[in-house]
Amino acid sequence: MAKQERVILADPDPHGRTNVRAMLSQADFLVIGEVEDGITALKMIRDRQPDLVFADCALPGLNGLELARIVHEDRLAPVIVMSNLIGQDVLGRLREVRAAGFLEKPVEVTSLLTVAEVAMAHYEEVMELEKKIMKLKDDLETRKVVERAKGLLMSAQGLTEAEAFRRIQRQSMNRRLSMRAVAEAIILAHNV
Repeated sequence: MAKQERVILADPDPHGRTNVRAMLSQADFLVIGEVEDGITALKMIRDRQPDLVFADCALPGLNGLELARIVHEDRLAPVIVMSNLIGQDVLGRLREVRAAGFLEKPVEVTSLLTVAEVAMAHYEEVMELEKKIMKLKDDLETRKVVERAKGLLMSAQGLTEAEAFRRIQRQSMNRRLSMRAVAEAIILAHNV
């Protein structure tokens, strides 16, 4: 059985929420919360951790665009912004706040499902890329620390680069620590 996507709806219009909820339910999405304002929506998103958020542009308290910006910055979920009005100012703001998609109201089922699927796929891809970037940054930092520790061992103990590397590697295995932790300890010991 496929995972049922969890959705939060934020729309001040109860009729609009009812229509979108019905469309989502028919498409096997699980609506886990409905709210009328942006502040409550943000709290609910943080608490319930949905897979997708639909937010009206005109939410009271915290409008849908600002909600999308905060949710994007905090990496909580993709946000699809909905509005009756579409203009260049709204389109420009959608890019700025990194909204995952846009739906013009009244929402049509085919548009809703298409935008939802694309938004979730894109969001998943971005999250995977961010994980890879973080790992690459960590690997680079580890390499820098190990290189520095090797340099210290080479100058302090007259070791070759290969011998210094093997010493760090051996300590890492013997102590069941990462090479970075061993290298950081060597740097700390040499700086004391």
